[in-house]
Amino acid sequence: MATTKERLEQILALREQARAGGGAERIAKQHEKGKGTARERIDALLDPGTFNELDTFVRHDCREFDMEKSRPVGDGVVTGFGKIDGRTVYLYSQDFTVTGGSLGLRHAAKITKVMDLAVKAGAPFVGLADSGGARIQEGVGSLSGYADIFYRNVQASGVIPQITLILGPCAGGAVYSPALTDFIIMAQKSSVMHITGPEVIKAVTGETVTPEELGGAGVHMTKSGVAHFAGSDEADAIRIARTLIGYLPSNNRELPPSLPCDDPADRQEEKLNAIIPDNPARPYDMKQVIKMVVDNGVFFEVQPKFAPNILIGFARLGGHSIGVVANQPSMMAGCLDINASTKAARFVRFCDAFGIPLVTLEDVPGFLPGTQQEYGGIIRHGAKLLYAFSEATVPKLTVITRKAYGGAYCVMSSKHVGADYNFAWPTGEIAVMGPEGAVKIINRREIEAAKVEGDEEATKAAKAARAKELAEEYRALTATPLVAAERGYLDDVILPSETRPRLIAALESIRNKTTQGPWKKHGNIPL
Repeated sequence: MATTKERLEQILALREQARAGGGAERIAKQHEKGKGTARERIDALLDPGTFNELDTFVRHDCREFDMEKSRPVGDGVVTGFGKIDGRTVYLYSQDFTVTGGSLGLRHAAKITKVMDLAVKAGAPFVGLADSGGARIQEGVGSLSGYADIFYRNVQASGVIPQITLILGPCAGGAVYSPALTDFIIMAQKSSVMHITGPEVIKAVTGETVTPEELGGAGVHMTKSGVAHFAGSDEADAIRIARTLIGYLPSNNRELPPSLPCDDPADRQEEKLNAIIPDNPARPYDMKQVIKMVVDNGVFFEVQPKFAPNILIGFARLGGHSIGVVANQPSMMAGCLDINASTKAARFVRFCDAFGIPLVTLEDVPGFLPGTQQEYGGIIRHGAKLLYAFSEATVPKLTVITRKAYGGAYCVMSSKHVGADYNFAWPTGEIAVMGPEGAVKIINRREIEAAKVEGDEEATKAAKAARAKELAEEYRALTATPLVAAERGYLDDVILPSETRPRLIAALESIRNKTTQGPWKKHGNIPL
């Protein structure tokens, strides 16, 4: 029978085995790739000295394919809880140095245990993924483990924030847990995500593609929209995760965090009075507007390179977290298209789930025209954003800076879909469509009548001149927000310079907003 001292020594030895991971050689290879170990990543993510490990001694129990000969302590994943800026988070960190971080049944059970604890505790859940995928030797056990995680991702959705950092390979079924979480953060050059790998694609379709070209951070930040942030390296990706959590409540019953604010609430920004060009066809940078309005000019943008015609991200007003949705006139004139609609809709729904007020800055000429958009389902995808804003019950503030045309005016958090406060700058234009298109319908006969007998070129010029003249007349009628203000669709027409104090005052007045819609199990968003 072992003595007490021997038992203590056994525990300490097993702990040391767990901390050693796959050994010095494999750790060195991890470092050569610019990647940290599972525990190094945890240390970088959490406040120093706050990590509490769980399930240190778990091993797999697979006996097939000689698996009983190698049963590493911890089974390739480190799990537990700690603090970020003093707030509790639960997490897992896959260890690529141990069986390639592959997921088996016990590996998955470690993850699902901390997921369950995170929901019970009302604390954010963070995953640091670096895995070769399913442990093939365990067969259906691995698949059931993945499904157990997926199910919990869905059950926790809208209850606690879920964030995944992709810090190595993530392939096959493994990609669906990150996809079900709220935010995905990748690291440039060291992380990839894809359903099927280059070899399978080559065999099935004949395409030749590298892992980076197929599923690197650049692809998912610009083309697919799968990733929300990309760090220049692991350390930067982890820094992004810490910053992101600072804007979010720990769960759906907490108020969003607030910080002391040294930026005066009554600050007026005179530069905003001149930011809108006199020529309505000229663009400007909406990011400048956002930064001049929010606290200390800090805008934490989400998905900056995907669908850049719309901006989404977090900021603070008077120290309180807000979500910002804004058209970007410098990209595609700020039109809404398929990608912009889905990007913004998902962000709006996240903010609504976690009680984060929404501020919308609007300058939108409409939906992007063309067969590609129509065939791609712009009707369905545009309806997602309309649904998201209509469904949201958080405080909603909207500022129309310039154009607000057609259905896009309705979609972008208008008074008619439940916005609480709607303001416009004097440069606001609210109309069914732009002047040039409107007069071709309203004044079609008058334009056609502008003819020069016997001179085709002169007739074209005369029609164009008359159309331009009528468009200017139409613009004079619509290029003012006063018509909407007279009908109560706008709560006020404000000077651009006073946007910050007006938004802060409005937000303060509506902070304790309550609303009760009809009972339903859930709606049917146009997916």
